[in-house]
Amino acid sequence: MRLRLMHTISRDTPALYLTSVAKDRLPVFRTDTLKIVTCNALNEARNSAGFSIYAYVIMPDHLHLIADAELKPSKILRFVNGITSRRVIDHLEERGHNSSLQKLMHETKEREYRYSLWDHHNNVFSITSEDMFMQKVNYIHQNPVRAGLVERAEDYRWSSVRIWQRRPLDDEPLTMDIDRIAWRRGAAS
Repeated sequence: MRLRLMHTISRDTPALYLTSVAKDRLPVFRTDTLKIVTCNALNEARNSAGFSIYAYVIMPDHLHLIADAELKPSKILRFVNGITSRRVIDHLEERGHNSSLQKLMHETKEREYRYSLWDHHNNVFSITSEDMFMQKVNYIHQNPVRAGLVERAEDYRWSSVRIWQRRPLDDEPLTMDIDRIAWRRGAAS
């Protein structure tokens, strides 16, 4: 694995805001078990491709992620979507969740894929300022509140909010690389 340097968020060294939406907006990530599988897959993608993850949330039918932009956005998406898709579909197949698999089925593609977890209209854009970065971090963390899943962001287990508040759980589902950020204005609020 390559040495990761400190990251200053700027026009020259942006962060990436990624959104991946489940096929047909299916609530694939309803269960804690599938959210754990997804967190493990995100960690595997990060380690395999060597990118940093700064913030995330897993919602019932989509996920948001902020990553560094040392790799091309298409490569990060390929790792994130490819590994999470493979792990989630493997989990469903191993446990015989045939009705869930039926909903993810599509015509067999050239590489013999029978299932698609993700809608293939991914949303990725560059974050070029610390203000924009914190706006997106806060948006991600408030997503479960806006969706009515919890009253307070920190009560939603499947996001990085507690890490940003410097009060992580002992068994936090996914660690963040926020200590890699070189803030120009001091510590983030």
